[in-house]
Amino acid sequence: PLITTNCAVLGVTVLNIDNGYTFLQSVVNALGGGLGFMLSLVIFSGVRKKMEYADIPETFKGVPATLIAASIVSVSFMGFSGLFS
Repeated sequence: PLITTNCAVLGVTVLNIDNGYTFLQSVVNALGGGLGFMLSLVIFSGVRKKMEYADIPETFKGVPATLIAASIVSVSFMGFSGLFS
């Protein structure tokens, strides 16, 4: 989790520089990025908790189930892509 946090911080910084945001725009973008990252961690931890009690076939337990869950969560976040222009 620490490396993903570092990558998220670096990604927000690079996006702020690439888009030429002002200080206030950078702060708002950073807060939005942080809230989005927190939301994704909370949702994914809930999905993983449900997977502990789910009847998953033996071949899908572990990494395959985690990758499938991550792909479903990422597709769910695609719904937010057109929310703000």
